Amino acid sequence: MNSPMKFDFQEKAAARRVKVLFPLPLFKAYDYLAPFEAAPAPGSFVRAPFGPREVVGVVWPEPADISVPAEKLKAIAEVIDAPPLAPAVLDFLAWAARYTMFPLGSVLRMTMRAGDAASAPKAQTGYAPTGDAPARMTPQRQKVLDLAGADAATAPMTAADLAAAAGVSDGVVRGLAKSGALRAVEIDPDPPFDAPDLAAPGPHLSEDQQYAADALSEPIHAGRHQTLLIDGVTGSGKTEVYLEAVAAALRRDETAQALILIPEIALTVPFLKRVEERFNAAPAPWHSDMTSAARRRVWRRVAEGQARLVVGARSALFLPFPDLRLIVVDEEHDNAYKQEDGVIYHARDLAVARGARAGFPVILASATPSLETVVNIDEGRYGAVGLPSRFADAAMPDIGLIGMREDPPDAGAWLSPVLAREVDANLSAGEQSLLFLNRRGYAPLTLCRRCGHKMTAPDSDTMLVEHRFENRLVCHHTGFSMEKPAACPNCNAVGSLAPCGPGVERVAEEAAARWPDAAIGVLSSDTAPGARAVREILSDMAAGDIDILIATQVAAKGHHFPGLTLVGVVDADLGLAGGDLRAAERTYQLLAQVTGRAGRGEKPGRALLQTYQPEAAVFQALKTGDRNAFLAAEAEGRKRAGFPPYGRLAAILLRGRNEPALHDAAKALRAAAPAGDGVAVLGPARAPIYRLRGEARMRFLVKARRDVNIQAYLDDWLPKVKMPSSVRRVVDIDPYSFL
Repeated sequence: MNSPMKFDFQEKAAARRVKVLFPLPLFKAYDYLAPFEAAPAPGSFVRAPFGPREVVGVVWPEPADISVPAEKLKAIAEVIDAPPLAPAVLDFLAWAARYTMFPLGSVLRMTMRAGDAASAPKAQTGYAPTGDAPARMTPQRQKVLDLAGADAATAPMTAADLAAAAGVSDGVVRGLAKSGALRAVEIDPDPPFDAPDLAAPGPHLSEDQQYAADALSEPIHAGRHQTLLIDGVTGSGKTEVYLEAVAAALRRDETAQALILIPEIALTVPFLKRVEERFNAAPAPWHSDMTSAARRRVWRRVAEGQARLVVGARSALFLPFPDLRLIVVDEEHDNAYKQEDGVIYHARDLAVARGARAGFPVILASATPSLETVVNIDEGRYGAVGLPSRFADAAMPDIGLIGMREDPPDAGAWLSPVLAREVDANLSAGEQSLLFLNRRGYAPLTLCRRCGHKMTAPDSDTMLVEHRFENRLVCHHTGFSMEKPAACPNCNAVGSLAPCGPGVERVAEEAAARWPDAAIGVLSSDTAPGARAVREILSDMAAGDIDILIATQVAAKGHHFPGLTLVGVVDADLGLAGGDLRAAERTYQLLAQVTGRAGRGEKPGRALLQTYQPEAAVFQALKTGDRNAFLAAEAEGRKRAGFPPYGRLAAILLRGRNEPALHDAAKALRAAAPAGDGVAVLGPARAPIYRLRGEARMRFLVKARRDVNIQAYLDDWLPKVKMPSSVRRVVDIDPYSFL
């Protein structure tokens, strides 16, 4: 029989038991003892011993295992003074881990990726003017004082920031403080964001826009989940419409938060300005181009509920919102929402799930919605509102097809005579042209004219792309880069390495030769590395300082060029190559977006597509503007084949440097595949890019009926085979890449 003292100890220990999940590739949380009589609430951030070190984790909402003696449990070292993750966030993370089949700790890491953001940083010292003049005034000192007292509403700056702004040394600032002209004040290194002005009037909306805005606001006012698509042609004013829905969501509750997802970092700053103009306050941004300090600030202010409106890339979905009430997914069809590294997920699909689980609306917006979204609308799961015409009655561009067999380019050229004449006419009229080719670099393939050797990346089957501007060969899959050799590394023939096919740099070279007096800009992630460089070129284009812009898909969406009246697509067939089941759909979306850049100003626009297969359904749909007929045909083909959205897919990738072990593991996994009603396992087969970064790669594709729980099937199958340490297995639910 237990003594009262023993019983009391066990009872108290049971009250202190908690589960702690760490942001590591772990499938479960672990038991710990809290340092107080009462355990910290679920979602609390704690520091606890894990292995040889202490790690910050989160108290997970699962009951502890009371069968383990309390004396065998380690104690939490510290409960961090930070807002705990909200129950809705914890629920979403747990669901996302189950859906993607990635470790729960890896999914938690996406919410905790701001490093030590849970712990408030140390306060900094700033300097404000006292009103007293120093005994000795100099121009440098006067400039510092002017800046320090320029705006009473602005937080005081640190000595380093104040000195940098004034163009002086830190010593000047500290000298002013010593003389009594400046006083030291404590400042928050993570200043709060200005509150959105919800009383600010919105823009004037057309009748169609107002109807759409009212429809989007209805589930917001009702406080219920619904997924709604704004289906609007390019230039129809979708952004203005969904910003009114954002305003409605923020007005409904003073603690409500809203998230707008956008696909490209390059769009962030121009878009932030549009949002700031609407709400008289800058939203909180979130993307990979931010400094660690800026990311910490956003993370903390979101967690506190102070940042009410966030604009960000796909990873913003995992920010610790305590009261998220609306998500907008702009350009919902965009492939950039699919995360291919780390935890593999599609942000659009997870956003819909986030809204459904927490009971708030999700708005999708696109001029070229994905087939998945269209089918969900047709089957009544989503709603839709349409914006069938451009704002202010601007006309959609006329689209023509150039058959490259009938009108081929001259030898060594890539622009057909028809397209060249249209650019000539545009230059004569003082109008802008965009030549679009979704292929970076100068040439996609470099081979030896003597022996036929193809230049590939080391330990990879990927082709090296020539970048003539830098005289380098680059692998766009691995990041490998080398100076272009003078001789073939296989046969040593000097000067025999020849570029094959065009990239944007090669088209730019041709354009410069054809139109030497034109202002030509080149825009790709290589020629304009970093979001700032991209924005500078886009700004020049919007201002009319560029006559001809030669660009990849960076320029295809979300941009407004008032003077652009001609879009020429150099290789419209490019996206149709390969075995991608979404190839035609992606081609339609990309080309509809890029041709939609034309004619958004006062003058009408036109677009010409160079193609070797003008009879293809995707190009005929673009020419006639019959998107619905194209989608219906695409849907019928997918339905017959049982492919998404009428079936389910999961990809399994095995990779490793030990090829015999890899192939043995693939055979063992195939042999263990259970029979399943409505399930077919395809593979193993070599990946199209078999060798990458020194690793060989084998693939499986699991194809299932739509009503099959594919995760349950994989849960039954995959644990049956233990992978050798030399082989890594990755699961991709709903794959978009098949390389």
